[in-house]
Amino acid sequence: PIDAKEELLEECESIWKQMEECQSKLMLLGTDTLLQSDAKLSLLMLQWKALTVDYRQWQARNPEIIAANPDVLLELGKEELQKVKNELEMVLSTVRAKNKKLEEYLKREQQWCEEQEQMIDTLNKTEEETKTQVEQPSTKSLKMGGFDELKNKIMKLKTYKKELLSALGEFLDEHFPLPEKGENTKNRNSSAEPAEELVTMQEVLEILINKLMTTPHEPYVTINASFWPPYIELLLRCGMVLRHPEDPKRLRLEAFHK
Repeated sequence: PIDAKEELLEECESIWKQMEECQSKLMLLGTDTLLQSDAKLSLLMLQWKALTVDYRQWQARNPEIIAANPDVLLELGKEELQKVKNELEMVLSTVRAKNKKLEEYLKREQQWCEEQEQMIDTLNKTEEETKTQVEQPSTKSLKMGGFDELKNKIMKLKTYKKELLSALGEFLDEHFPLPEKGENTKNRNSSAEPAEELVTMQEVLEILINKLMTTPHEPYVTINASFWPPYIELLLRCGMVLRHPEDPKRLRLEAFHK
């Protein structure tokens, strides 16, 4: 109510005026007899004594009711309750925020704990598998044994290849020798340049085989004067070599391995 507030303000103003009067009286006490040099120190001492007295009085006195008007007391009680309510709401908000942070921290800790448990399970499985592998024959030794076996097979194949090439060379040297020089130069003009040295049948086959194996996408070999024509014709008739469809001077070995 407006009347209660005005009454309370009037009482507060009167109390404030009394306090001002008391303070003025304390400031004026003993100032007439003070010397100029000791004025500041004496003033501070008086203030200290006055504050000490006030402190003792406030400690000894009991709180007094400012006003006896019930409307004033009701409004004051409402204000105090509202202040308490606001403070409690602030405390509640702080507690809720703290609880939310604690819940997030708890979730992170639970997730970390689950990850650690999964890691432990994985390590246990790995340990069991390792023990099982130790009890069984070593996989590495098996792989090394397979590698040695493959290496031996390769060595045997190389040896067999050398034997085949040696037997092929002996067969070709016996049944397909190079022509004699008189036969090679027969029907040639005496003023012509000396003929190139002819390659043997074995060399012809090796050239064709190596070309087919190294460059299967381009297996053709260009023949020249060093390739004896009867040998080339024999190979063509037997179906061992094929001519290039556009260049008759280029030959390739028939791909028997496919």
